[in-house]
Amino acid sequence: MTQYIDNEFISLFNRQKDNQFKIGNSTYKERIRKLEALKKALEFTYKDKIREAMYADFKKPFLETDLTEIYPVLSEIKFAKSNLKSWLKHQKVDTPMALLGASSYIKYEPKGVCLLISPWNFPINLTFGPLVSAIAAGNTVIIKPSEMTPNASGVMADIVKDLFNENEVALIEGEVEVSEELLKLPFNHIFFTGSPQVGKIVMKAASEHLTSVTLELGGKSPTIIDDSANLGTAVKRIIYGKFTNAGQTCIAPDYVLLKAELKTEFTTLFKSKIAEFYSEKPENSASYSRIVNPKHFNRLVSYIEEAKQNKSDITSGGRYNGDDNYIEPTLIFDMPEDSKLMNDEIFGPILPVKTYSNIEEMVSYINSKEKPLALYIYSKSKKNVDFIMNNTRAGSGCVNHNLIQFLNHNLPFGGSNNSGIGKAHGFYGFEAFSNRRAMMKQHTFGATDFLLPPYSNFKQKLVDLTLKWF
Repeated sequence: MTQYIDNEFISLFNRQKDNQFKIGNSTYKERIRKLEALKKALEFTYKDKIREAMYADFKKPFLETDLTEIYPVLSEIKFAKSNLKSWLKHQKVDTPMALLGASSYIKYEPKGVCLLISPWNFPINLTFGPLVSAIAAGNTVIIKPSEMTPNASGVMADIVKDLFNENEVALIEGEVEVSEELLKLPFNHIFFTGSPQVGKIVMKAASEHLTSVTLELGGKSPTIIDDSANLGTAVKRIIYGKFTNAGQTCIAPDYVLLKAELKTEFTTLFKSKIAEFYSEKPENSASYSRIVNPKHFNRLVSYIEEAKQNKSDITSGGRYNGDDNYIEPTLIFDMPEDSKLMNDEIFGPILPVKTYSNIEEMVSYINSKEKPLALYIYSKSKKNVDFIMNNTRAGSGCVNHNLIQFLNHNLPFGGSNNSGIGKAHGFYGFEAFSNRRAMMKQHTFGATDFLLPPYSNFKQKLVDLTLKWF
């Protein structure tokens, strides 16, 4: 069976490889037509099927699917359509006087045949978002979506088959073995979204062919609240950021660092807002999603049970139902530092809170961990915000809100080191799937022509002059 899969994938790869220059030489208008077709499919033709698939995989509310799955891709398409003509123009750069008679520019050319491995938590968004960038840059693409959301993967397979020939864009469903086989092929670029652990496997496989990578990973994104913050607004926005998609969001607030004297007020506000958002019984709320599968449900339950064993302060939530993969929005104080909850990326609706007494202590704690994908600060103090931002490192930052930086296509999105390599969205996504090809054109007799062998004293004087002045 493995050999059969090997041959099938090699054949598909070679067909895309043979077709790459035809696709790469397509005009910006031709690429825009493809993006418009994808937009129409998401906005109209397949919208209801996408909603139904996301509900089947997560019990995700239709409105949340519209906002977090469909809207970001439509926005990415609109942004690319508005800017693609200018992105594809040759970018003129200066030419040194020592190279007089020549002009220089950068040509953005497609990387070629690309592999896109997408995750399960926002399958539509995090598959078709990068695909928009790959199409805009003129590549051929093989997509491997997550096997954990089979309903979403099925709809995406239908969309891709409906809109594209296999020698341009193809989607392959299957288990992890499919990804392993695909990673053996000499792709020109790999765009992977997932965990740092799997990201290392992808990067190692890419190194066999010196394939460039974009790795959108994760980590423990801290959320800081100081004593100058509007606490009511902070709690409301953190709850939205943390419990949308039941916390299964790579840039969700992973844990809160709270000024110690705010604990009681924070807890009161948290309970009030949870009831306001999801009712007294979130299990019955039509606005609250479920955990993707029993494996991840059991992992998250183990965190709650560990908190109980450690006699941590579960101030809100903590209940769960395995029949429905339901975990209540949960707030926990006083977790031991060696607990899994304080070391693993949570990726679920559990919010641990660690109190601090001074800003230096809190910054030191953040820097003791790997660089996060995002860092959030709730504060009215410019001094505190500047100190935190200048003395920490993260893929992105947001002040007095969370998650919204993902929606601004003028900003690069991505991590740093353990939380990711490379950037996406807007021009940065186009750039990730492009090779910046250095180009020069000699228009007249060049200055360097004076310096060709045989060498002489006169030519030595010209070199001396060049070294001194140019």
